[in-house]
Amino acid sequence: MPFFSVIIPLYNKAHFIANTLKSVLAQSFPDFEVLVINDGSTDNSSEIVRGFHDQRIRYFNQENKGVSAARNLGIENASANYVCFIDADDIWHADFLETIHHFIQKFPEQKVFASAIEIETAKKVFKPEYSIPKDKDFAIVDYFEGSVKESAICTSSVVISKSVFDKSGVFDKDLRVLEDIDLWIRIGLDFKVFFVWKVLARYVYDEKSLSRNDSNYFQKGIYGRYALEETQNAGLKKFLDLNRFSSAIKSKLIGDKPAFENYYKSIDLQNLNAKKRLLLRLPAFSLRLLVYLKTFLANVGLGNSVFK
Repeated sequence: MPFFSVIIPLYNKAHFIANTLKSVLAQSFPDFEVLVINDGSTDNSSEIVRGFHDQRIRYFNQENKGVSAARNLGIENASANYVCFIDADDIWHADFLETIHHFIQKFPEQKVFASAIEIETAKKVFKPEYSIPKDKDFAIVDYFEGSVKESAICTSSVVISKSVFDKSGVFDKDLRVLEDIDLWIRIGLDFKVFFVWKVLARYVYDEKSLSRNDSNYFQKGIYGRYALEETQNAGLKKFLDLNRFSSAIKSKLIGDKPAFENYYKSIDLQNLNAKKRLLLRLPAFSLRLLVYLKTFLANVGLGNSVFK
C-alpha cells in the first residue's frame, strides 16, 4: 500500500497536465500512487496522460460531473491513508511529499497538513501573505484564524488523512464553485491545520479568472449552511464575513443589487477593516478600476488583491 494517494482531477488541461504530472512523478519521496480522474475532457488531455508510462499512475474516466465528483471518485479509490490533491495546471516542488512525510512521522496525531504555496503570474512568481504566526518553520493553527488573509489550505498543497473525510465529509458535488472552501470549513470545525511555512507548491495564476463565470462564481447557498455554527464560533463568523465581503463586491461589479444587499446585511462590519468598509460603499465603476489595478499588480508581482 502506498503512503500517499495523489488525486488529479482533469478537464481540458492539455496545455498543462504534462508539467503537472512530471512534477508529481519527480518527487524525492517515491512511495505514492497517482489517480488521474478524467472528468469528460473534450481535448487531448487523456492522450497526454496515457503517454506517461509509470506503474504508479491509475487512470479513471467519467462523464463530466464537475471537479467535486472527480475528487470524490479519487478519494473513494485511494489506496493510501493520506490523500493529496493537485489541480491539473499546478506544480509541486520536488520535496513536497518528502517534507510532508517528515512532519507526519514527527506529528502523527495531526490529520491535516498544508504548506505555503507560491503564485505564478505572467510576470513574476511570489508568495501570498498568511495570517499565521511565523516563529517556527511550522504552525498548528485554527483554520479560520489562519485564513484571515489567504486560506491556510490550498487544494494543491494539502495532505489529508482519510479518516478526516469520515468525520467531515467529502466535496459537495452539488457545488460548482467554492466546493473547496466548503470542505475546508467543515474540516476547520473538526481539526487543526498543521501549516508548513516552506513553499512546496505553485499555483498558476490566470488573470482571466478574475471575471470568470460572473453569473455563478459565488453561490449564495454556501453561507447559509453554517448559520448555526457561526453564532457559536467567532472565527468562523469572521471568515464567512470576509467571504461575504468578496461576494458583495462581485455582486456589485456585475450589477446584481439584490445579491449585494443580501450579502451586505449579513456582514458584521466589525469583522472588516476600514479599507473593506470603504470598498463596500464605492460605486461599481470605481470598483472596476480597482479590479484592473488588481490584475496589473498581480502580473508584476506586487500583490494579488487590492481587496485585502
